[in-house]
Amino acid sequence: MPVARRPRPLVATLTTATVSIGLLVLAVRVGWLGADVGRGGNFCEAARAGWVKQPANALSNLGFVVAGLAVAWRARFPERLGDTLPRFPGLTTGYACLVVLLGPASAAMHATQSSLGGLLDMTSMYLVASFAAAYAVTRWRRRDSTFFWQVFVLLVAACELTGLSDRQIPVVHSTGNAAFGLLLVAAVVVETMLWRRGRARVDLRYGAAALTSMLVAFAIWTLSQHGWCDPDSLLQGHAAWHLLDAVAAYLLFRLYASERITAGRRIDA
Repeated sequence: MPVARRPRPLVATLTTATVSIGLLVLAVRVGWLGADVGRGGNFCEAARAGWVKQPANALSNLGFVVAGLAVAWRARFPERLGDTLPRFPGLTTGYACLVVLLGPASAAMHATQSSLGGLLDMTSMYLVASFAAAYAVTRWRRRDSTFFWQVFVLLVAACELTGLSDRQIPVVHSTGNAAFGLLLVAAVVVETMLWRRGRARVDLRYGAAALTSMLVAFAIWTLSQHGWCDPDSLLQGHAAWHLLDAVAAYLLFRLYASERITAGRRIDA
């Protein structure tokens, strides 16, 4: 018997990728994002004279587009989504589209070094970290989609407000980066609590691989700003940060999709 497929996640994600990349190319070419103010200039790569200021750091964001499309491709098969994700209609498609948007949003900053591009970059980071934290908390509390979206919106709003501060934070530089990191840490903590509670089981290999990818990415992100840097090279540490984070985003989805309800237990018990 052929496996049933759902084309909607892939169609929605492909549409998101096409429209967002198209808008980015047009915005960069026409100058909609504003003047070059050096935003993102601290990530080693020297600004070029062309219309894409940091080509390596900008183009490496295609990794997020590929990761989001990979999520959507797998989401065509409902039986590959585990026991929990199907309880949240549209969440997998939403996550796939969100991961795709990380690419053009981050590339907006590196291509233009503009203030608006920097804002788009930070907002995309808030979105993915808020998703991870909200989904973990929702499952911990055994709540529904409405609760997830409420927590998600509140967390994004809190990040945006926190990011308005110009206070410098050691290591991570800005309050916005600190908020992003804290949400990811919170997501890891709650995911660990969920696993220890034992009402559902996940394939921890995906969680460990996602966490390892993020930690290696953060190490490279740090080193590339403190001496491990060749401004004129197309091999950039910050580009590696993008690619490793894209891998982590896909592995996080695989962790979610591996969740199975423990025999004899109900998820809402």
